[in-house]
Amino acid sequence: MLTRRRAMQVLGWGLASGLSLGLATPVSAQGYPERTVKLVVPFAAGGSTDLVARLLADKMGPILGQTVIVENRGGGGGTLGADAVAKAKPDGYTIGMATMSTHGSNPAVYTRLPYDPIKDFAPITNVVSVPSVFVVHPSVPAQTMKEFIALAKAAPGKYTFASPGNGSLGHANIEQFMDLAGIQLLHVPYKGAGQAATDALAGVVHAMTDNLPSTLPNIKAGKLRALAVLAPQRSPVLPDVPTYRELGFEEMSEGGWFGLVAPAGTPPAVIKRLHEAAHKAMATPEFKEKLAAMSGIPMANSPEQFAAQIRVAIEKYRRIAKAANIRIE
Repeated sequence: MLTRRRAMQVLGWGLASGLSLGLATPVSAQGYPERTVKLVVPFAAGGSTDLVARLLADKMGPILGQTVIVENRGGGGGTLGADAVAKAKPDGYTIGMATMSTHGSNPAVYTRLPYDPIKDFAPITNVVSVPSVFVVHPSVPAQTMKEFIALAKAAPGKYTFASPGNGSLGHANIEQFMDLAGIQLLHVPYKGAGQAATDALAGVVHAMTDNLPSTLPNIKAGKLRALAVLAPQRSPVLPDVPTYRELGFEEMSEGGWFGLVAPAGTPPAVIKRLHEAAHKAMATPEFKEKLAAMSGIPMANSPEQFAAQIRVAIEKYRRIAKAANIRIE
């Protein structure tokens, strides 16, 4: 049985602990960040998502007063990296790049995705929209998309297209294009965009679609021929290449985007700090200049607006996946 003095000691410790716990969240959020922040990219190094992430991390670090390092966690079409962010401690020291793949097409095609794209993440801000481009090998006797469509209609299934994998964003986009154009191409899935590009350059496959920044050098070198750009307007780096919308495919008017997310449960004050730092980073002249060089379109917005964009992307690709019967068990 507790004595009165002992009971008062226990009560005092309890009150002190309660006050300490109650102040822990706001104090830690106010002092955030106190160490290095990790930015997870769900794809291999060298791709468009990686390039944007490294540029953003470089600019956010000085603003936050701590180093922001990029960690590439590729695999599963972005699912492994996204899952790592979803399951990370929600303290703001592990954040990730969400893409149209991880938070759009993957939730639509995977029947057992290891993460919930809505419930498991706290959106911070969208960062950039990057156009994708439909290219063919120079051996294909088509100088325009109209000529390519005519070739494909004359020989259904003859012409092949490469994608980074079955159910990938590239696969879903070409399936939508085939449906709208009334053509039939043979899908050749690869394990990543790098392998797909290698065979497209070698002429093993006739066509592919990929992010413009990573494909642009091969287009300029004449190793691939660009026929259409997936973006709201023409790219300044490919001014002579029409958009899908100009070609009559109104439904295909939005390029892929890359944005910042944190694990669900991350304190609102930390989300606000990251949001402000990201927006300041995106406003720097060097960020704008390098973004323009890769034909990127700034997409800075609020966490609520980014959450709405994610929901729209998921619904869009669910419709495409259902129409094309794309499912990954």
